[in-house]
Amino acid sequence: MSVNEKIEQLTQVLLEKNPHLTENKARTWIELLWSDFESTYAKAGYDYRGGEYTEKIIQQWITSYGDKIHEFAGRNPKYAHLLDESL
Repeated sequence: MSVNEKIEQLTQVLLEKNPHLTENKARTWIELLWSDFESTYAKAGYDYRGGEYTEKIIQQWITSYGDKIHEFAGRNPKYAHLLDESL
């Protein structure tokens, strides 16, 4: 499965978990989480463990925090634009 297919699958899981998000916003969140996790993991000096590992971590985050991710963005100006449907 390609990274794009994994991102699309995770987007659908997040949409099921959080009805407050549009498909576009859910995909944006998944892409952000994916890139942030992989870059932070690399900067910390860990060996790359592959897309399957990243997918597993994001799945855990969706399970734990997916229904509240829109609340986090609303309280954090750095991410608030992710909720702005006019963009």
